[in-house]
Amino acid sequence: MARLKHGINGPFAGKVGTVIGATWKGIPYMRSLPRKRTSLPSAGELATRKKWAISQHWLKPVTDFVRIGFKGYSAKSEGFVAAKSYLLKNALEGEGENLFINPAKMKLSWGDLSLPNNLQMTRLAGKLLQFTWDPKFSDDISHGGDQIMMLAYNVEKEKVKEKLYGQIRQHGSDILNIDTSKTGTFHIYVAFVAHDRSRQSESVYMGTVEI
Repeated sequence: MARLKHGINGPFAGKVGTVIGATWKGIPYMRSLPRKRTSLPSAGELATRKKWAISQHWLKPVTDFVRIGFKGYSAKSEGFVAAKSYLLKNALEGEGENLFINPAKMKLSWGDLSLPNNLQMTRLAGKLLQFTWDPKFSDDISHGGDQIMMLAYNVEKEKVKEKLYGQIRQHGSDILNIDTSKTGTFHIYVAFVAHDRSRQSESVYMGTVEI
């Protein structure tokens, strides 16, 4: 049974016969009921499934970060879904059994907010990473209250240390503590989010750190 929330001439929600009515991001649409498949998947379909599975697995530990980083990515896609789309198009390399994700080519944030000049990373004692940047800015989009986002990702052990809302732009520095029992290689990403959360910058891949 379907419901006519907006009258007989409006979109419907629910099932009528073999048609399903629904709404996604405010856009009404209709689709048919899925049919039970009887044929085996093709080699191309299996390859696509593998790419999607690898991408899903890689992105899961950084879900919170990309929800912010890919907010408002497009009219139809944002957050985790948009990040996976970017990964499939830009960071997936190799073929078949040699398929892998290149962390250096992956963005965990995408937007038009300006990054500060002279953004640098310094390894301090223990498991501390210091990020410094020029607090000055000259465009109309940036603001002194914009905040840094920092993330360290151990891909092999699926371990993430992050600070989603760090120091403000005008402060000029912040520290990420990779306080974890997990050791290994951590890939480092940095981005900035607007003070009013209206936009964000592209992320910057800062390289790796061994813990």
